[in-house]
This record gives sequence, structure tokens and C-alpha cells, in this order.
Amino acid sequence: MRILVTGGAGFIGSALVRHLIRNTAHEVLNLDALTYAGTLSALAPVADDPRYRFVRADVRDPIAVARAIHDFRPQVITHLAAESHVDRSIDGPAAFVETNVVGTFTMLNAACAYWQGLGAAERAAFRFHHISTDEVFGSLGDTGRFTETTPYDPRSPYSASKAASDHLVSAWGHTYGLPVIVTNCSNNYGPYHFPEKMIPLMIVKALGGETLPVYGRGENVRDWLFVEDHVRALRTVFERGEPGRRYNIGGNAERRNIDVVHTLCTILDRLHPRADGRSYAGQIGFVTDRPGHDLRYAIDATRIRDELCWVPEESFESGLEKTVRWYLANQEWWRPILAERAADQRRGLGMSPNQLFSEPR
Repeated sequence: MRILVTGGAGFIGSALVRHLIRNTAHEVLNLDALTYAGTLSALAPVADDPRYRFVRADVRDPIAVARAIHDFRPQVITHLAAESHVDRSIDGPAAFVETNVVGTFTMLNAACAYWQGLGAAERAAFRFHHISTDEVFGSLGDTGRFTETTPYDPRSPYSASKAASDHLVSAWGHTYGLPVIVTNCSNNYGPYHFPEKMIPLMIVKALGGETLPVYGRGENVRDWLFVEDHVRALRTVFERGEPGRRYNIGGNAERRNIDVVHTLCTILDRLHPRADGRSYAGQIGFVTDRPGHDLRYAIDATRIRDELCWVPEESFESGLEKTVRWYLANQEWWRPILAERAADQRRGLGMSPNQLFSEPR
């Protein structure tokens, strides 16, 4: 098939592109605006493959989007392009509304016009797959998990913008008949994760001898999903999922933030000991919590397991060790990103002091 991936230079998008080129016969078009978190270096392993193409375009640009769809003629559109940093959304929500809401509207309009012009068999086979987050469901207490029927209750500008985009996708399915599928995932981690996100940020700060900043007392709980498991699920959904269905994707790996950081420190102590012989855990420091920080997320992935036979292959411990090993072995990838970010901060273009790290999307 021909798969159009929006946001294919981002963390999850680039993992999906690499997976499709390495493990399938599909052709892939990556449509990405290359904003601050998009990096083509994450696609270097597949950049020269004849089945991979890249076009630099913004999902908010209707002309560029329509042209890309018309020229490539995809059978599947996987829509990952989004602003995804919770802390950034608190300080600057407008960009999140523009990209996540207006951008999704633009993609839906272009996809629907294209789909309506296809023959009957092509129309039946087409899929618009929208990738979203468990944050749209709000916050859980000590028990329970999010299911596909959990009411929406977004708490941040980021999650509100993603909730709005989910509803747009559903509306285009109901109103125009566009074959849409929505997936909501838990917190991703793994190789090529942009280093402002929690797990890679802790790794690079540990290696740099800096404080490991943990919000509040680190009691917030997240369900962690190794990115390679996630992209296997995405492929499963757009290849075999039912139009109009929603599928939750989770890693069955709930952990408190403080426990995640301690596990990271233990792995680093073993793989890359500090010169003074002390544990990296001594670098942990607690900082003022961010506004509206949801207490707990947890995904019930029963539907995708039972209907599509997908389950995660990595445990949290095995996936985290693979991640740490990758960051230790690929410092030439993330050190230039940190240097560029430092330069942006000197020019007044970086994050504010309140933006320590984001939920890992």
C-alpha cells in the first residue's frame, strides 16, 4: 500500500516510517513541517530507500496538503502531526489549536475530497487513521483504566486540542462517511525521543551531571509504551482495524514518575557508572509541580488485544534498558539537538523556566 504519514519526522512518526520501510513492502510519503521537534536525522536509516519519500509541508496548508495527497494517491493516511508538549501548551496554547485542531480539519477536508473521487473499491479500502493520546480522558484515581468509551475530560490546552481533533475525525466519519479510525495511546518512550521529553531528558541530564528535575514528589502515574510496540499496533490498526472503531493502545506498565527516574538511575549505574562511583539517584531533585498535573493515566487495551491480536512485546524494564543503551550509543544524534536548543534559549526562542519536561508523546 501507499501510506501517507503526517508528522513523520517526529518521534512516533519517524518510528512508524522506519518500521514500515524495514518490515513491509508499503511505500511511504512523510509529510512534515520540520518544526522544532521534527528531525530528519531520525529517518537517516531509511532515507535512501526508494519506497520512502519526504515532502516538507504544514498540515495547516490546504494547497500543500491537497497537492501531496493528489500526487501520492495514498490508500492510508496516518495523521500524527501535532504539537505535543504539555508545558509548552500552557505557556502558548495558540500553536496547539492551530496545528492540532485546524491542521486536523485541513487534513480531513483534503482526505475527504480525495476519497470521494476514488472508485468504489478504492473508497472501501481507504483509511484515515488519526493518532491521539490518553490525555483526552482526563485524570484517574487510584483504580480503573481508560476504555474506548471513557468520557472525554481534557485538563490542559494540549489535551483539549487533541480532544477537539478526535471529535472532528469522528464527525467526518459520521457525516461524510469517511472511513476513519482513532487510536489513543499511553506514554511513549524509546530511541530517537526528542530530548526535552521526560525519559531522554533524565538520561542526558544524568550524563551531564545535572539535577534530575521531578515535578512535585513524583507521585504522578503513567502507563508506559515502548515506541516500537506502538508502531506495530498502528500498522495493525490501519491494516486490519474496522472503520469507525476506536482502539486504545497501552503498554500495561504503570509507573510513578519517581520510580521511572530511579529505574533509569539504576540502569545507568550499571551501564555507565559515574566517575566518583556514586549513584545517579543522588542527582534527583524535586521541583514545583506544574498547573493541572493529572494524577494517573492507565489504558485498557483489551479491544485491540482481542479483536486484532496485538500485545506489547517489551516489558517496561526491557524497553527502558534498550532506550538507555541507545542514548549511550548515539550521542552524536542528541548532542547537536541540545546545542541547538541552548542556542535558541540564548536568542530568547527556547522554553520558559516553567517548562521543565513534557508528557512523553
